[in-house]
Amino acid sequence: MANLSVRGLAPGNMSALKALAVQENASVNTLVLRLIDQGLGKTQSKSKLHRFDDLDALAGCWSAADADAFSAATAAFDHVDPGLWK
Repeated sequence: MANLSVRGLAPGNMSALKALAVQENASVNTLVLRLIDQGLGKTQSKSKLHRFDDLDALAGCWSAADADAFSAATAAFDHVDPGLWK
């Protein structure tokens, strides 16, 4: 993959790119790549950006029993020993 540095970009354009990226929940880089593809005719219409959730298999897969066991095992961390903070 090649890198590209853009010089002379008006501050207002950069602000507009950042705002649009936030609106589309994407990075500015991802947005610019999509806009370049559109400008070159590689894509016909503005498509939704694909969202990757690669950690779904690792996160949120505990059973209720697992979550209860974890909470019980870490309950002691909720209490502060005032004697240690003198």
